[in-house]
Amino acid sequence: MQPSRTSSIQPRRPSRLFRRVGSAIVLLAIAIIGIDFLLTVYGKYRHLDPAVYTMFWTRRGWLWTHLAGGALTITLGLVQFLTQWPRAYPHLHRWTGRAYITGMLIACIGATGLIATSPAPFAIRAAFAATALAWLTTALIGVIAIRGGRVPSHRRWMVRNYLVTLAPITFRVLIQVPGMMELAPPPVMIPLLLWTSWLLPLLICEGVYRTVDRAGVRHNNPPQPKPLRGPI
Repeated sequence: MQPSRTSSIQPRRPSRLFRRVGSAIVLLAIAIIGIDFLLTVYGKYRHLDPAVYTMFWTRRGWLWTHLAGGALTITLGLVQFLTQWPRAYPHLHRWTGRAYITGMLIACIGATGLIATSPAPFAIRAAFAATALAWLTTALIGVIAIRGGRVPSHRRWMVRNYLVTLAPITFRVLIQVPGMMELAPPPVMIPLLLWTSWLLPLLICEGVYRTVDRAGVRHNNPPQPKPLRGPI
């Protein structure tokens, strides 16, 4: 009698339609929140009024440099992620990416000026500086990856970079959580939330990537059935 073999159950991959719908919902939510952020923040500073600018009045040049670069980066990031340009128009995607990096550098120049001239406590200035450093670092690794032809790595690092781009929006959402700012004095909560606004999304993103990678390995290397030894 031929030895019987145990049946193997192939792991099912998540539905492609489910993933696409989920990604579309997330991107749409980011787009709505991002547009609301741009309209609120940039609308606030459209009038040259010292009462509105408060401590930024004497540093409004640095502020507008930062806001201009940030607006360009947020907008181009939405265009890159919400459209099919990367696949349909690679040349246009490359130039949009260059403009995105340019906007980020402009925003970082403005941020550097704001940090250097800020009267805020050191912990707050350090948190802002760490955000800018994370922004530049993720972009640099993404650029190095695409220059080396590592497209999947480039995509992942630019997703990480865009999560840091959205840190001001995440920070704004966090401080509006009821009771959040009552957990500790502002000099403590503000730098803590600044760090959280980009570290937490990056940690979640990394967890998602590792889960996807493990699922891909299991799918490509399914467990092989072992024959039962001995006569039956």
